[in-house]
Amino acid sequence: MEWRDSGFILTARRHGESAAVVEVLTAEHGRHAGLVRGGQSPRRRALLQPGNEVAVAWRARLAEHLGTIECELVRAHAARFLDDPERLAAMAAAAALVAEALPEREPHGDIYRSFAALIAALDSSRAWPCDYVAWECNLLAALGFGLDLSCCAVTGTTDDLVYVSPRTGRAVSREAGRPYHDKLLPLPDFLTRDAPAGRPAIVAGLALTGHFLYRHLLLPQGRNLPEARARLAERMRHDAAAANIAKDPARD
Repeated sequence: MEWRDSGFILTARRHGESAAVVEVLTAEHGRHAGLVRGGQSPRRRALLQPGNEVAVAWRARLAEHLGTIECELVRAHAARFLDDPERLAAMAAAAALVAEALPEREPHGDIYRSFAALIAALDSSRAWPCDYVAWECNLLAALGFGLDLSCCAVTGTTDDLVYVSPRTGRAVSREAGRPYHDKLLPLPDFLTRDAPAGRPAIVAGLALTGHFLYRHLLLPQGRNLPEARARLAERMRHDAAAANIAKDPARD
């Protein structure tokens, strides 16, 4: 058995004395694992960083075997983000989420394309935090758990949508949600219209998507949100808190 494909590195873990088991997100073969011989060498470790774009060749005697993977570097995205810890954290979080949530060896061309678009946004867009939260929404939708933010679940209005039901994933207007606002999730403006987003809005967006990623994709498998995703959320919360202190020095 053998195939070749394009892909992105998701994870790499030690195997034995010198090899590594690597997971890649591929265009035509989904999330796929394989053994990389010599994967613990310095050169190979640099290649096998999450988010790096690679050309992949997989070989095995039988389809159900782990098989071996050979990777040729196409673009070293991880190295480009070394001087920007936030973008690097976002790329690591996205790779970890795909590795945890996507069924193995199941083609998902839509998720591959959206992951590639996210990497491009991280590389070029000043609004990349909004792009990241939108990507998590797209991941939920691609796996059958999309949020419905088009109108209020109670009244049907499309105006003043400020909440999301934590049970149904549907938007709720300010007026309809007022009696039980403390039980609803905040809906940041940038997810429903073209609006600027500061760090507090990004924190709210990550809390929203994190709730449904955990509930629908990870909890049924007995898993938690990946540590890389938790670190990204914590970094954003820290930045939001620091910005609030800077605006109000008397609080410090």
